[in-house]
Amino acid sequence: MHILLVEDDTAMQTSLQRALARRGIHVSLCADGSQAIAQWQALQPDVMVLDLSLPGRDGLEVLAALRALHATTPVLILTARSTVGDRVLGLNAGADDYLAKPFDLDELEARLRALERRAHGGGNQAHQPAHHTSFGTLRLDAASGAIYHLGLPMDFTPRERALMQALLARPGQAIAKERLYDLVFPGEVDVKYEAIEVVVYRLRKKLSGTGMDLVTLRGLGYLLKPTPAGAAA
Repeated sequence: MHILLVEDDTAMQTSLQRALARRGIHVSLCADGSQAIAQWQALQPDVMVLDLSLPGRDGLEVLAALRALHATTPVLILTARSTVGDRVLGLNAGADDYLAKPFDLDELEARLRALERRAHGGGNQAHQPAHHTSFGTLRLDAASGAIYHLGLPMDFTPRERALMQALLARPGQAIAKERLYDLVFPGEVDVKYEAIEVVVYRLRKKLSGTGMDLVTLRGLGYLLKPTPAGAAA
């Protein structure tokens, strides 16, 4: 995935470029609104992340110019302006999503990947039937990555969702801790191996009351299975 980050704060540029690179996202940088359109034309990124307060040309002007060129590149506005009025202005100008500073990195990644799927996934899947995996009370929509409990979407962070997707892809089978670590923390060499246990702990809390348990099988890994009849939630 390749994004163009149009942001004049050098600290923010460096921080996001490094953090997103560890998550497999390539970030190109642009610090001036007057250069943003030329950068977009040269790079053709999957998603543009656009600050509103920019030197040279305001972010809303950049967005208007982009849409005037009939560009379909998804645009996520990232800004300290968090009022409803600013949000409405951005969305009416052609933005696809809006995230106010300060923000959570997991949420930013989730929104970026959702925008990429929306822009590029539909065409590739147009002639393919939707694929779902159901296990107990849970259902995984393989096309969107969404996970449902009794038809209602569940709220997971990207890492929690990655772990759940792996477990639901092989219902009733144990998956090794090493394999789950590679799926949940791809390419993140600075993350300790034990971090997978934190994600498992959070998932167990979220699965409480769903009729599904996330259990540890010593020496084998983790297993998702229905809660035994009569067991406490």
